[in-house]
Amino acid sequence: MVAIVAFVGHWYLSLFCQTFFLHRYAAHKMFTMSKFWERFFYFLTYVSQGSSYLSPRAYAVLHRMHHAFSDTPKDPHSPHHTKNLLTMMWKTKNIYNAVLHRTQKVERQFDRNYPEWALIEKVGDSWISRAGWGIAYALFYIFAFLYLDMHWAFFFLLPIHFLMGPIHGAIVNWSGHKYGYQNFDNHDKSRNSLMLDFLMMGELFQNNHHKRPNSANFGAKWFEMDPTYPVIKGLEKLKIIKMRPTKGASEEFETGHERRIEEHA
Repeated sequence: MVAIVAFVGHWYLSLFCQTFFLHRYAAHKMFTMSKFWERFFYFLTYVSQGSSYLSPRAYAVLHRMHHAFSDTPKDPHSPHHTKNLLTMMWKTKNIYNAVLHRTQKVERQFDRNYPEWALIEKVGDSWISRAGWGIAYALFYIFAFLYLDMHWAFFFLLPIHFLMGPIHGAIVNWSGHKYGYQNFDNHDKSRNSLMLDFLMMGELFQNNHHKRPNSANFGAKWFEMDPTYPVIKGLEKLKIIKMRPTKGASEEFETGHERRIEEHA
């Protein structure tokens, strides 16, 4: 039981930080927050992702490129221009590292207006930090196995802990552009994979999101439940964040999104 609780807790805390902080805040700027709360969620993202920490800047840049070039050869993670899931993840990793280390030129419209914290960026991307978190996960499972009567089969969950952030991204980018239904014609192959997306906290409503890239609610139909949206509204009521008007959200997306539609009309 302890292994299941630990795995589910890690899965959803990491996923929440990815969809709330990296995706909806860093990439899309759907809401604003004070510097204190920005640092709080920045640090929480580092802690929750641990060995698979993703830079808010690099994530934002890649995600903005994804919207602008969705399912075209210039999309950094389209399942339609790679042979399989693993080659898509490898391609994304290479582009991510190039953006992170600034070895690839990035268009100005993508590379601005995101949260930055040099200390966490340096620590989070270091092999000492990544290896340290990996060892911590392994030690926890060894302790649970030796003293809490955990079954040995739960050790097979460790690779998911090690690669939690990229695994979340791979599920969304692969499934959300291959499987499911479409509410809108977005001139790409985005899909809504699940009608009730508790597994990925709303991230698998990709077709809705590509239609309305600056809407904080990824659901569109009455039966589409985005579990992250009520949390966002709760944080707004607590005055931790302040929602921005849809038209006032980050203009990087609207520019790239409109340009891609014009190119493929």
